[in-house]
Amino acid sequence: MHLLIMGAPGSGKGTCAVELKSYYSIPHISTGEIFRKAIANKTKTGLIAQSYIDKGQLVPDEVTNEIVKERLMESDCKKGFLLDGFPRNLDQAYALSKILKELNIKLDAAINLQIEDKYIEQRIINRRMCENCGRGYNLISLKPKNEGICDVCGGKLYQRKDDTIETIDKRLVVYNTQTKPIIAYYKKLGILIDVDSNQEIEKVVSEIINKVKEK
Repeated sequence: MHLLIMGAPGSGKGTCAVELKSYYSIPHISTGEIFRKAIANKTKTGLIAQSYIDKGQLVPDEVTNEIVKERLMESDCKKGFLLDGFPRNLDQAYALSKILKELNIKLDAAINLQIEDKYIEQRIINRRMCENCGRGYNLISLKPKNEGICDVCGGKLYQRKDDTIETIDKRLVVYNTQTKPIIAYYKKLGILIDVDSNQEIEKVVSEIINKVKEK
């Protein structure tokens, strides 16, 4: 199964990804994870990306695209993958289509998590992440069994520095101007799946799985 998941900040991409990764037995590939791995392994593209990051600059699309391609060529992606955080703009979406064609891979579905902006602020300021395994929680809708402790690995939970009211509006502007046009692109390709993410995570994941089966 070859999937990608999209949605505004706070829409629940990370939480859904954990469940879908387990259900389909495929790797969850986030841009943050690929960058960290490429930089740590000192790959050619990883070093190029690091040079931009060290200067406080955005990594160019062509470098990001190449790092994604390298990751999709790894052995654990032979049976599928779940892309999270890529593509972030229309040019990257075009590049991904080209990459998949070169690798002879058909994208089964583009999952679009829908949620109104008024619910996003509450979600984000109550979001917590495990510093060890990266699993996400929410102090309102998805509490850990023990306060401040990850249910999965026992790691310490923390709040991301950018999960504040001050940054939410800025991030939504970026999403609405750069990422939303991708939705129209995948709708045109006939693989878009719209899912209401303003409900319990179990219902969101169930809806995704059922709609993927219908594709």
